[in-house]
Amino acid sequence: MWTSWISDAKALPRHTLGTLGALACAALVTLSGCASTATPPAMPLTAPGQWQQTLQQWAGTPLILLGEQHDQSAHHAWEAETVRHLATQGRLATVVVEMAPAGGSTQGLPASASEAEVKAALLWEQGGAPGGWPWQDYGPVVMNAVRAGVPVLGGNLPRTQMKQAMAEARYDSHLSAAGWQEQLNAIKDGHCGLLPESQFAPMARIQLARDESMAKVLTQAAQAASPGQSVLLVAGRGHSRADIGVPTWLPKNFKPKTAIARAEYTQAALHFAADWWQVLPATASEDQCAKLREQWQKRAAPAGGKPAQP
Repeated sequence: MWTSWISDAKALPRHTLGTLGALACAALVTLSGCASTATPPAMPLTAPGQWQQTLQQWAGTPLILLGEQHDQSAHHAWEAETVRHLATQGRLATVVVEMAPAGGSTQGLPASASEAEVKAALLWEQGGAPGGWPWQDYGPVVMNAVRAGVPVLGGNLPRTQMKQAMAEARYDSHLSAAGWQEQLNAIKDGHCGLLPESQFAPMARIQLARDESMAKVLTQAAQAASPGQSVLLVAGRGHSRADIGVPTWLPKNFKPKTAIARAEYTQAALHFAADWWQVLPATASEDQCAKLREQWQKRAAPAGGKPAQP
């Protein structure tokens, strides 16, 4: 996904926080594919056996990227089952997750480690939103790996590095002009049109910095993996895209495979580059932008007056 949790005052400039702090929740789900107006043709649900066959065809692939929509429980279940399936076959070297910062690691923990111990080792509460990503969503993914003796690594950019990333203009030229513009457009759309244009580029830089961070962790894990084993990334769909996401930061000799989850009737854009579409049941996504605009109006309303328009 493209999103920036921007609640850490130590990581971001003071003048940015008042404007952006309320926008983080909307960006979390919107940029993972919830807020597009295009409705593509229906696709039949993917049978579990089809996905397992695909994984078998991908045997020996050094990197497998799973792209999810963060507010969909079926996507989390698919990821957890993929971890279990690969681990059972002895094909899983490492799991890297967007939901924990780089530096977090379960390496060295026993398979019997408690969930509290695992969360502490992964620096889970530092991984994004205050208090961390919803453990009920990602706990099964992480614990299936831990119980199988497979290390789990955080891949995301630590919040303490966000302020520096916002100022690094080198990210502006990493992608093609079209790719960079797509990142800028995603920031605009994902923040419901409430973000000042002056913040588009700084926020897009954070997204590229996150991709770069995850790519570094993946590369190191793949280089340390045993022959025939795969490193698995669990991340939002935007980060998993081959054209503008994590793969653009990987060494040229790496040939990752990308699987992206979507609904049978989805509003997600199908132009995302992927090797496999995992079609899963979907639940309705909450209109985060409507909530955001309501909150914005309440925050901007003068005392005793009518709410101001954003």
